[in-house]
Amino acid sequence: MEAHVIGFNMWVKAVEKAGTTDPDAVIDAIIGVSVPNLTGGYSTMMPNHHITKPVLIGEIQADGQMETVWQTSGLVVGDEWSDYLPDSKDLIADWRAPMSCGNFNVATGKCGGKGTN
Repeated sequence: MEAHVIGFNMWVKAVEKAGTTDPDAVIDAIIGVSVPNLTGGYSTMMPNHHITKPVLIGEIQADGQMETVWQTSGLVVGDEWSDYLPDSKDLIADWRAPMSCGNFNVATGKCGGKGTN
C-alpha cells in the first residue's frame, strides 16, 4: 500500500513538473522526483522506474499488529531484473532518452520487447 501512496504522489509531482498530464511528458518528468515515504524518509524515482525504499521485515503480534524485527540502514534501489536468472541477468532498464527501454540487453546492445526487432 505504501508504494501506491508514494507512486500517486510522485505522479502528481511529475505532472506539476511537466505542466501536463500527457503520458510521455510525465514519464520523462517523473525520473528523479522525490516524495515523503511512510517510514519517515523520502523515496525517489530512479531511471529504471523503480523507487528507493527502506526494507522492513515484520512479525505479526498476538493482537494482529506488526512489529519491525529488522530493517535496512538506508534506502534500497529497486532492481528491475534479477542478476541470478539466466534470461534476465544481462537486462537493465533506463527510461531516459535516448534509451527509453525497460529491457535493454547489455550483452547484445538491443532493446527487447513489444514493437522491437
